[in-house]
Amino acid sequence: MTDELVALTRNPLKEKLGRGELASCMIIRMSHGIAIGAAAANAGLDACYIDLEHSPLSLETTAVLCCAARAAGVVPLVRVPGLDEALVGRLLDGGAMGIIVPQIACAEQARQAVAAARYPPEGRRSFSSTQPLLNYRAFPPAQAQAAMNRSVFVAVMIESADAVSQIDAIAAVPGLDMLFLGAGDLSADLGIPGELSHPSMRAAYARIQRAADNNGKAVGLGGLSSDPALLAECLSAGARFVSIGTDLALMTRAIQEQVRRLPTVDC
Repeated sequence: MTDELVALTRNPLKEKLGRGELASCMIIRMSHGIAIGAAAANAGLDACYIDLEHSPLSLETTAVLCCAARAAGVVPLVRVPGLDEALVGRLLDGGAMGIIVPQIACAEQARQAVAAARYPPEGRRSFSSTQPLLNYRAFPPAQAQAAMNRSVFVAVMIESADAVSQIDAIAAVPGLDMLFLGAGDLSADLGIPGELSHPSMRAAYARIQRAADNNGKAVGLGGLSSDPALLAECLSAGARFVSIGTDLALMTRAIQEQVRRLPTVDC
């Protein structure tokens, strides 16, 4: 593997988490313009993830957003609607540097997610020789595939009681980079929707973190940005990836803040 190929396929998010540093991202659900990548970079975010589970964004728009984010210095990830091997391959071929797979409930599903994102012998991804990550250049297939296997980021969402009960086996899956907590869906599955500080949720957080620590995996936090104290607790416990919210939520908060700052006028 040449130095040039290593540089082309470098994944700063994966490197940062590997060093145990805190990384942050935003969620893209409604933005279609390429400026969102630069906005994320200018704000100091490490990544953005395009959410195809909860948005109508097309594959073409997703590919454009991924390439724009990477050009701006932000790692583009995509959350797929479900475990779909063909879709994962198309998204990675289009410029995504990582995949987030929702509703994973067992180790076998986690293995399938990894296999969809990696080339043989580590997975089943089909190889296209000209890709954004390779700057659309042709490299020897063996070298290119090894480099992209090294850089691709694979996360699975932990969003159910079943997933928590199987978390040790899920965390042990080779090639998996991160256990990504989906706090909202997990609380609903536990029968306590929105009660993010409930003892059952805290027990789940601890169990997920312990499994990640035992298997050298990162822990990501989704759905906790509205509770800074709980977020801080989870970070102190070892979580290192934080979603700060969706593009719409962030824009709404910024608008509300500007409206709040308007001076009052006596009539």
